[in-house]
Formats: sequence, structure tokens, C-alpha cells
Amino acid sequence: MRLVRSFNPDRDKLPATSVAVGNFDGLHLGHQALIEAARGGAGKLVPSLMCFEPLPATFFGPESPQPRLLNVRDRIRLVRAMGLDLMFMLRFDAEFARQSPERFVRDVLVRGARAERVIVGADFRFGSRAAGDVAMLKKLGKRYGFSVEQVEAVADGDERISSTRIRSALFEGRLAEAERLLGRPYRISGRVLRGRRLGRDLGFPTVNIRPPDPPALTGILAVRVSGDGLDAHPGVASLGHRPVLGGTDWLLEVHLFDYDGDLYGKHLEVEFVEFIRSEQHFDDLEAMTKQMERDADRARDALRPTSD
Repeated sequence: MRLVRSFNPDRDKLPATSVAVGNFDGLHLGHQALIEAARGGAGKLVPSLMCFEPLPATFFGPESPQPRLLNVRDRIRLVRAMGLDLMFMLRFDAEFARQSPERFVRDVLVRGARAERVIVGADFRFGSRAAGDVAMLKKLGKRYGFSVEQVEAVADGDERISSTRIRSALFEGRLAEAERLLGRPYRISGRVLRGRRLGRDLGFPTVNIRPPDPPALTGILAVRVSGDGLDAHPGVASLGHRPVLGGTDWLLEVHLFDYDGDLYGKHLEVEFVEFIRSEQHFDDLEAMTKQMERDADRARDALRPTSD
């Protein structure tokens, strides 16, 4: 899959495209419907996806950034797995945000992405102050020579599937609901960082991974870890700020059960299986260690295979 971060006509010889446009944080079942539409009606056009980084909501509200479902690497990895040949991940900055709807269509969709077919959701907005909607996009499509397909929202029960709904489910620890809306278990991947080794001193060695910032999910969780020879290896994880240690940065710390290897620098994927409890403050390390032992026991129980 080819990844395009900015447009350079002298460098990029892009084919004509059938492009799904949106934020695509989560790549949930609703997003997957857009991608399938981009692929299904592409014909000789190259199926592709266009998203933006950072998320527009985060750009406009940096003092309270929107929780992320996917980091950049995971979003790229999932798009590749969905069989697209081309992905546009464009930088959303002040200049990009100032574009009029017509300029966005002309410079980004037509001249940049060479779109001849554009697929969007019913609530798609574009251009400065979100002035453009699907009706305007269709009108501009006639002017600039591309067709527009509007894909209706995918529903779960009486409510549509959305990134906002999934963030809410994760915030409240409802992992089964998040899995249903995503169409897969919720996972975070990343490279293992060098830690302070405090967990090892306490009898709970951990591998440390930087999560999306800020993450949509926090707390203590039962997990399974894959990568570098591990295949759904059971463990217990803490995803948060490490309040007992006065932490400020987000960190995912995973204690792997019955494992003593060195995974520093390796890329791992962590699947969240069951929410155990929220992150909390402890007065001292002894109290924290006792709670960690209880958390590990609960995680082992949650991960134990069930008999039919």
C-alpha cells in the first residue's frame, strides 16, 4: 500500500482514484462500509482512503484533545489489512483548516488525490468552518468531474455506530460493546520502551508501550499480547498516568504471566479482554503491590479458558 502525506505533482504520479474521505479514527464497522463502497464501485479507479492528522477535533481543541482510538501506525496497518492500494494521511494545520469548500475540492480531492469518485458518510462536512456538506460536494462534483456516493450510517440496535460511541464504551470499560462496534477486539500496538524497572523490583516486571495520546481507554485490564514470538500471551495491564508515582505521561504497562524474556525494542500488540478496575492512587508502594497481586489474580481468572 502506498502512503501519501502531502501532495507534490512533480514527485507523485498518482492514478485516478475512488476515495473514501473521513477521520477514520477506530476504523469501525461504519468506516468499513465506506471502505467497501470505495472498493466495490471502483472499476478501473484505484480504491483509496483519505484521513487527516491530527484529528480536526484535536486541532481545534488542543487544551482538551479528543481521546484517540488508534495511533498513526495502527491506523495505517489496519487500512493495509483492509486491502486498499493507496492511503492519503494529510496534515491538518491552520492553512488546511482555512480552505474554502471549493478550494478543498479543487486542490485536495481533484488535483491532489485525482478523485473521480468520492465516498462519504451522511454527516460529512468539509472546508473552513465546516461550511461544506454532502449536497455541496455533489454540486462541486458536477463542476469538477467526479461522482459522489453517500453511504448511510451503519446501526447497532437503534443507534448508529460512531467513534464517539466507541470512545464512550471504552471510557466506561465496556469492552464487549466496543468489540461489537469495531468488528474486532480493541487493541493497541507499539514498540517496547525502556522503563524505570520498578515493576521488576516489586515482582511484577512490565513491558512499556506508548499508547495513543490521549487514550480512549484507561484502567487495569486483563490482556493478551502478541508479537516477537508471543501468541495471545496472557497478562495484566495498567493504562494510565501511574498516579502513585506522580506520573504525567500516558503509558501502557503490561505484566506478562510466566514470562521472563527481554522484549525491549520489540513491536507488540496488546488485546484488551476485560476491564478490572479504574486507575487509583495509593499511599505507598506496599499498598499498590498488594492491589497488583489482586489484579493479577482477577486477570488470570478472566483469561482462563472456559469449558463448554
